[in-house]
Amino acid sequence: MKSLVLICLAILLSPSEAFTAVSHQSGSVRAPTQSIRNNECVVRKPNSINTRLNAVDLDTVGLVTGQENYGLGIVVLGEALWSFAQAPSMSNIKVIIPPAIAAVILFAISGPMVTSGDAGSVALGLEIATAVSALLGANYVARMAAPYSESPKEIAFFGLLVAVAGFFSFSQNLIVDGFIQLPNLPSIPFPQIPLGLGEDIDTTI
Repeated sequence: MKSLVLICLAILLSPSEAFTAVSHQSGSVRAPTQSIRNNECVVRKPNSINTRLNAVDLDTVGLVTGQENYGLGIVVLGEALWSFAQAPSMSNIKVIIPPAIAAVILFAISGPMVTSGDAGSVALGLEIATAVSALLGANYVARMAAPYSESPKEIAFFGLLVAVAGFFSFSQNLIVDGFIQLPNLPSIPFPQIPLGLGEDIDTTI
């Protein structure tokens, strides 16, 4: 009787063990495939996102700097025409020449470059716009420092403010957006001062 019971138990247990082994094996085969696919998705998605972000960032930089570039050209040219209109004479034509040259450079050279969408062209256009704004600032300083001016100097001061704002805006875009890499300063070793914990303080007073 006992032998019959043992034989029945052996028959019942053997199929279940075989079924269990097959189920574990199928799970072990499928799990790595699913994990590999998940890893592929995790690795590939950031690359496409970074590519799109780089393209969007470059387009945004071109749009913003293009507006600033053309806006600076319009403002300085308007200032020059207004200053000349206050005292139209051959001796006062000197207030038109520097802003007119700067406006031509901003409109014809640096403007198309910063809006081209190419990283090298955008960087060169920003450098040109930065140099032009710096030279415009020097021109306005010279006009204000002159002992005599046929046109009011207040408008020259306004032009100086616009040129300074353009200079800092263009130079900031060059540095922040990574077109120009500034050199890293070497670390300076500072002396370490040992601090006591108060053991030598006389507390008997």
